[in-house]
Amino acid sequence: MAQHKVGYIIGSLASASINRQLAKALVKLAPAELVMHEIPIKDLPLYSHDHDASYPAVATAFKQAIADADALLFVTPEYNRSIPGGLKNAIDWGSRPWGKNSFTGKPSGVIGASVGAIGTALAQAHLRAVLNFCNAPQMMQPVAYIQFKKDLVAEDGRITDASTEEFLRNYMKAFAAFVAANKARG
Repeated sequence: MAQHKVGYIIGSLASASINRQLAKALVKLAPAELVMHEIPIKDLPLYSHDHDASYPAVATAFKQAIADADALLFVTPEYNRSIPGGLKNAIDWGSRPWGKNSFTGKPSGVIGASVGAIGTALAQAHLRAVLNFCNAPQMMQPVAYIQFKKDLVAEDGRITDASTEEFLRNYMKAFAAFVAANKARG
């Protein structure tokens, strides 16, 4: 079985965010062929093209982590009906300088959780638009707008609701198939 290195990017900078909890659960539910690792974004300074000639070390490491991944999984909250500023900032660092876009051709998945009934539907739509511009092929189905309820994810990362666990396990299987198909196309 071929293994695929998947870098996951959590859109929230908060250490106890529900999307960090969701990411922990997704790592546990991922099929064995997906080797999951977080690509952190919290230490990235605000992007400015003034840095294009000489990227700071943290931004260079971020771009290298994207390059080293076979695929990316974005786990994002919704802030003010869009993506968090920290996530947009990270994407700006990864897609610059102009002509050196690290997201080009990188198979990507988008998922997120919110306490609201529509989950992160609007944030995901905005994120998909940004990733389209960045030329990152995206898994379009299944979509996953997770309404986060208290105790949905146990401390060990286990999903406590059987139907949600099955849905997320199937989401990760579909993502693995998407990654494999995109890698085969090469």
